Amino acid sequence: MIPFSPPHINQKAIDEVVKVLKSGWITTGPRTKQFEKEITIYCGNKNTLCLNSATAGLETILRWFGVKEGDEVILPAYTYSATANVVIHCGAKPIFVDVNADDFNINIQEIEKAITSKTKVIMPVDFGGMPCDYNAINNLVHKFKNQFVAATTEQNKLGRILVLSDSAHSFGASYQGKKAGSLTDISVFSFHAVKNLTTAEGGAIALNLPKPFDNQEIYNILCVKTLHGQNKDALAKTQKGNWKYDVVEAGYKCNMTDIMAAIGQVELERYDSEILPKRRAICERYNEVLSQYSWAQIPIFKPENNVIESSYHLYPFRIKGISELQRDQIIQAIFDKDVSVNVHFIPVPKMSFYTNMGYSLADYPTTLDNFFREISLPIFYDLTEEMVENVLDAVIKSVEEILSC
Repeated sequence: MIPFSPPHINQKAIDEVVKVLKSGWITTGPRTKQFEKEITIYCGNKNTLCLNSATAGLETILRWFGVKEGDEVILPAYTYSATANVVIHCGAKPIFVDVNADDFNINIQEIEKAITSKTKVIMPVDFGGMPCDYNAINNLVHKFKNQFVAATTEQNKLGRILVLSDSAHSFGASYQGKKAGSLTDISVFSFHAVKNLTTAEGGAIALNLPKPFDNQEIYNILCVKTLHGQNKDALAKTQKGNWKYDVVEAGYKCNMTDIMAAIGQVELERYDSEILPKRRAICERYNEVLSQYSWAQIPIFKPENNVIESSYHLYPFRIKGISELQRDQIIQAIFDKDVSVNVHFIPVPKMSFYTNMGYSLADYPTTLDNFFREISLPIFYDLTEEMVENVLDAVIKSVEEILSC
């Protein structure tokens, strides 16, 4: 069976984890702090805070910005539930909008129609690793600046809607010469086991706030928020005579450990030289073969203008003109040929928690159409050329079997 997306942990990562285990320091410490600096250099943002998940990062920022009951947060209907769940946790209302028909990303015109005086945050999602149109989104929040109603110190300081990018998929992607993480106010990455760069679990907040914000100061504030509200972390308390600390707020427990960071450092070191080229090559081969079939709608990774490039996290191809039932039958036929595939995603408004709140997938026709026709093919570092050809063979035969019925 060809799996869908197993992690690749090389010997160097194993050796670095062993070093951490033997060092006597396995929780948040020097390796995590160094990893944060390396991410900041790689992405070109201002400061980075590593955490135990992207979900924790998104919610931390919403709470820092003061998002609460009565507020609205705009996000795409086509995303994973975590993007919406963090809004619910804060007591605010998720405002879902439809996506583009070509790249699955949030539709700019639909964002504009959804902005109200209650809108505090826009959360675009870089679907599959393709950056959203950040020039348009960043311009949009300035356009609606006079409509923004600030209720906290942070909101007053920004003076407009915050753009919080769910960049869970897009580490290493680029937009107009800049890396994901430096494209808007704040971006949040995921380093979950299936992501391009993994720390087993984990994530990072990439701070890139404009003046008059001091991003180092915000980093310090977020360190407190994500470690019980404690004003000193464990590393600081190890300094001679520095054991005393205070709890200044009822914070959370979201920190990354040095064990996780050690894996991440090795992954980052080989990211541009090994990981991205391998994923790019797999996607290009899939596109090369599937583009020969009239029923295949192949994904976009690098638009013709060459100013955007995906991180090649997913291969979300679609089959033209099929129903949800046919898509599911094709998936089963592919699995029967010992190839694992997936669907990204079951849109959030289709989930029972959200339908019970009154949301309906029928209100987002492009999302609905994309979902019915989407199948994600395997991409992972250890996928060999022979395995790629086996995947293609299984997909082509399965689609043609079902379409001929």
